[in-house]
Amino acid sequence: MNRQDYLVALQKQLEPKILSHSLALESCMLGLYDYFDKNNLLDSSEPTRPEWGIAGLVHDIDYSGDTKSQHPNLTRQVLKKYNLTITDTVDSIVKSHAPELTGIKPVTKAQWSIFCADSLTGLIVATALIYPTKKLSEVKLSSILKRFHHEPRFAAGTRRDEVKLCQLPNGLNISLDKFIEICLTSMQQISSQIGL
Repeated sequence: MNRQDYLVALQKQLEPKILSHSLALESCMLGLYDYFDKNNLLDSSEPTRPEWGIAGLVHDIDYSGDTKSQHPNLTRQVLKKYNLTITDTVDSIVKSHAPELTGIKPVTKAQWSIFCADSLTGLIVATALIYPTKKLSEVKLSSILKRFHHEPRFAAGTRRDEVKLCQLPNGLNISLDKFIEICLTSMQQISSQIGL
């Protein structure tokens, strides 16, 4: 799987806002993988790091044009237009970010990570945009947590109940604060790519 090939396809397929979200989610997925790997929390059945990243990158590629209404079930169909394929594992990770639309519920850490992090990226971006500089580098974890817990109308599209599921013992088993911190730090590392 050559990441650059997928990125080119995304740039042709998606509007800039969805592309930025895709890059943000990819960074979160890689950051979460690294955290779990470093702490010996991944078992041998987990997908590889590249699979985590590619799933985050392509998860919304069918969220445009005539395939939008069937998102995220047409990922492979859209990728085929660009002569690209994904493994069954990557496809199942992608589908698990919207189980109500696909019937694929999160089981692995990769699946739980994409499910819990998907809408969190929007809250992190929205928090950056209220800073005078609009820079992710200046966003503090405490600022995101304040808006997450006490300002439900802020970034109202954030599915806070889903993000909180990162704490499930049979899922990611990670505190909400740590989960958000990993995603924030990961997105800060690619801030130039997403214009923040």
